[in-house]
This record gives sequence, structure tokens and C-alpha cells, in this order.
Amino acid sequence: MADFATLDELKARLDWTLDADEERIATSALEDASDLARIHAGLEWPDAASAPRLVRTLVLKACKRYMTNPSGYTQSRAGDETLGWNDSQGEDAGTVYFTDDEQKLLAEVGGRKRGLWTAEVSAWNSVRRPVTAGLVPVAQPTPDSKPFPMFGDEVEPW
Repeated sequence: MADFATLDELKARLDWTLDADEERIATSALEDASDLARIHAGLEWPDAASAPRLVRTLVLKACKRYMTNPSGYTQSRAGDETLGWNDSQGEDAGTVYFTDDEQKLLAEVGGRKRGLWTAEVSAWNSVRRPVTAGLVPVAQPTPDSKPFPMFGDEVEPW
């Protein structure tokens, strides 16, 4: 599979010129970020051109974050040489990763929306009847049967 962004596009976003070793690391980061983008989106685009531009942007953003801070430091102090990490990145510290918001964006681009969904369930060969709010249909209706009231007061049912 092709990467969603090129090394030249990543170089344009960085503040320094990459040496040969950094170019090798950046190429690997682009591959890793592209693979992660496919997983989070849940889609396999045949080539990078068929993917939305947002995917390329998010891949470049993740790679720039990694290239700028490859060890995942969250604190650094020159005096006494203090370096620090925190648990906010967890196992992703020092790797190419997408933030929670970026993962949500990729899922939405792929058509996978998070949240609680309801699905209508019905019995086989059942007939849908219009139901008025607060009324329950009768199990075996007759021509003169009426829906059963579920609430005691129609004005304030709750």
C-alpha cells in the first residue's frame, strides 16, 4: 500500500533539514502513520490519491509530532539534565501515534461514527401499526379494540 504523504511533504513541514539517518526514520514514520490511518479509518484506499485530503494532513501531523520529539518527552530541563515522560501518551510515547481527536476524525472519514445507536427490532412477518405516544398496541387486535394507555395522565405522562 502506498503512503498517504511523501517525504518531501513532511520535509516542508519541518523546521530543519533532515540528514540521511533522519530521512530513513521519517520514511518509516510515514509508513507507520499510513498503516495506522487505514486501521483507524477502517478502509483500504487503493492509492493515496483516492483517500481524502484530511487523511494526508493527519498523517503528516503525526509524523511531524514524532520527528520533532522522537522520544516522547513531556518535560525537559537544561540544569540538572532532567527529562520526563508522563502517562498521557502511555505506550504511544516515542512512537508515531494519532491523538484521540485524530482517531475520531479518521473513523468519521472511514464512515465509522462512534456513539450509542438504536436498531429497530421486529418479529418476522409482523405488521407495523401507528402508535400514539403513551399508548401501547393490543396484542391480538379486534375491529373494536383500542390501544392500551401506558400512562395515567396524557398531559404529564412522566
